[in-house]
Amino acid sequence: MSISNITKSFGRLRALDDVTLSISSGQVYGVLGPNGAGKTTLLRILLGLVRPDSGTVSVLGHAPGDRRALRDIGALIEAPAFVPGLSGRTNLRVLARARGLSDTEVDRVLRLVDLAERADDRFAGYSLGMRQRLGVAATLLGDPRLLILDEPTNGLDPEGVVWMRSLVRELSGSGHTVLFSSHMLGEVQQVCDRVVVVNGGTVVAEDSMDNIRTPDVSLHVHAEPDHLVERVLTESAGAGTPVRGEEGRWRTSVAPDEVPRIVRALVEAGADVHEVRKERQSLEEVFFALTGSQEEHP
Repeated sequence: MSISNITKSFGRLRALDDVTLSISSGQVYGVLGPNGAGKTTLLRILLGLVRPDSGTVSVLGHAPGDRRALRDIGALIEAPAFVPGLSGRTNLRVLARARGLSDTEVDRVLRLVDLAERADDRFAGYSLGMRQRLGVAATLLGDPRLLILDEPTNGLDPEGVVWMRSLVRELSGSGHTVLFSSHMLGEVQQVCDRVVVVNGGTVVAEDSMDNIRTPDVSLHVHAEPDHLVERVLTESAGAGTPVRGEEGRWRTSVAPDEVPRIVRALVEAGADVHEVRKERQSLEEVFFALTGSQEEHP
C-alpha cells in the first residue's frame, strides 16, 4: 500500500498536506496525532470514501474504492452502525449474505470477538463495548488481508483492550496487515511494528517502533524543593524539551550520559535528592515532543 504526496482540504482547512507513506504487507501500522490532525481523513481516503485533491494512492494494487480491493479490506471508521432492532447475529448475517458469505462465517467472527453468547440479543441493548466488538466482527467477515480500524478500542473496558491487543497480534502473526489509529499510546507501543505521527495534516515522524523512540531516556527525579528542581532540570534538558512534575516528582528527557551531571547540578543547587531513575522514552513522551500536545484525544 502506497500513499504519495496526498493533499486534502475542506474549504480553508488543510486536512492533509503532502503526505507520503508506504505500508508493507503483514505490518501492524499505527496512525497517531492530536484531535483534528487528519488521521480519519487519511483512513477515509484509503477506503475511497474521500477523494484527495492531489497525489496518488494504491491499496492492494488498486485505486481506493475499487471493488477488487474492497473485497479484501475490512474497515471500521468511527462508530459502528447497525440496525437497532435486529440481533447482533442477524446484523452480521445481512452483511455476510450481501457478500456471498455463509452463516458459518458469521459464527466464526462472533467467536473471535467473544460475542457468541450475546449474539441473539438485540443490538439496541448492547453496551458501547459490545457494539464496538460487533463492529470489529463485521470487519473480519471474509478474512480480509487488510484491516483499517479507526479507534478500535473506543468503549472497551480494560479486559476488552487486552483482548483487542491479542487479536491484532494474532492477525499480524497470520499475515494480515492492520492499519489503525488510536489515542491509547501504550497499546500502540505494545502492538505496532511501525508508526506515523500526523500533526496539522503533515507527517512529523514515520519509522519503526524501535527507531521512533529516540536514544534519549526519560529521567524521573524525586527531589525538593520544587523551584530548585524545576530550574535545574529546565536548564539541563535544554530549550524545547518539556519538564513536567510537581510535589517533588519530576520528569524530563535527556541523553543517558547527561544523568550524572544533572544529579551533581541538583546537589550543588541545594536540592534534597531522594531518588533518580532513568527509563527508555515511551511512545507517549515521543508523541508529546513531536506534537507539542500534553494529551491526545480520540
